[in-house]
Amino acid sequence: MELQAPPEKTSVVGTLRGILEDVQTLFSQQLAMLRAEIRADWKRTATALWPLALGIGFFFIGVPLLCVMVVYLIHYLSGAPDAARIPLWGCYGIVGGLLTLISVAMIMAGIWRFKSFNPLPDESARALQENVQWLTKGN
Repeated sequence: MELQAPPEKTSVVGTLRGILEDVQTLFSQQLAMLRAEIRADWKRTATALWPLALGIGFFFIGVPLLCVMVVYLIHYLSGAPDAARIPLWGCYGIVGGLLTLISVAMIMAGIWRFKSFNPLPDESARALQENVQWLTKGN
């Protein structure tokens, strides 16, 4: 003869088991959503970083060229003759100025892209944090 638990206990245990399974499912779904948001935000972050990095690189090339140009400009203005149509300082100035303008434009584009989105997964993280707080406080 087999002993069976009363129907009340079976339904309570079944209900608790169902609640635990639902909580596990909820957490796994929220973690999957958090991963998907992070992946999407990483792509946007990488897209914004390219022009920013290139702009900074060009800036560090353009500024020293402009400094060298100033040296040649001072040399040219001091009366030293130059046989070229465009003086050497002018060549440095053209290259350095263009690189500096490109760098400023790229830095501004990168900053603009970063301002267009939030690289942190706010919604998923907030929902996950609320669920953890709810479970730990027992509300």
